[in-house]
Amino acid sequence: MRSIWNGAISFGLVSIPIQLFAATEERGVPLHQFHADDGGRIRYKRICELDGDEVNYGDIAKGYELPDGRVVVLTEQDFSALPLSSSRTIDVLSFVDAGSIDPIQISRSYFCEPTNLDPKPYHLLRSALERTGKAALVKVALRQRESLALIRPRGWVLVLQLLLWPDEVREPKFPFVTDEVVLRPREMQMAESYVETLTGDVDESAMVDRYRLALEELVEAKAAGLPMEPPPAPAEPAEALDLMEALRRSVEQAQRSKSGGGPPAQRTRRKPAAKKTPTKKAAAKPTR
Repeated sequence: MRSIWNGAISFGLVSIPIQLFAATEERGVPLHQFHADDGGRIRYKRICELDGDEVNYGDIAKGYELPDGRVVVLTEQDFSALPLSSSRTIDVLSFVDAGSIDPIQISRSYFCEPTNLDPKPYHLLRSALERTGKAALVKVALRQRESLALIRPRGWVLVLQLLLWPDEVREPKFPFVTDEVVLRPREMQMAESYVETLTGDVDESAMVDRYRLALEELVEAKAAGLPMEPPPAPAEPAEALDLMEALRRSVEQAQRSKSGGGPPAQRTRRKPAAKKTPTKKAAAKPTR
């Protein structure tokens, strides 16, 4: 992993030098655009819409278009003059209950590694947060932008999670929110029973990106010139049930699944075997 930021956590009068590493990565099959007729790669050029010329990346500047169509071009000097007081310091604003932040605000996560020869202050902060069930609400500047963030313990390390600002979270303005819906006690009981039945640890075998695996198999098979098994037929649409009957059947199905008697898990397609090239058998050594 490569560090993306170096600075320090300001913990009262204690300064904890750290560096940040991306804590997550999104995995997928890297697909590009190609010409279907000859397989040529499709490339995009940076074209100025005024003169039609191709523009080098170094000649491109950032700017803001005003409502009247005028453009305000911003230079590196303009950005450097903006106030970023916490550019190399993570300032603790307060400590909050670990579960008090709405998960919708969480953006990206980073591992914090101590860079000081003495990691004791780092472990002191981590242990204090862990024992109190708190997280540190902080301000940090990454890549010329100031953000709110949480610092919380995860095992033996501290994790910094960037947060969206409160005004960046949209309000759900849907008509159904104001509808008056009557929830019957029996319906609530069945719904809660379903939740309780499925409460527990998640089966690790279910935490698999089946689409990505199937796409990898498809690419491997086409590259090797092998046929692929047809995908399974889509499931028949479920019959229309009233709410109580649907809840009752859901609870029964969840109970069978928990006891090991549920429907068999969907089988994943076997990866196509690689073509074997014939090899000459080694000649037997003469025995003395």
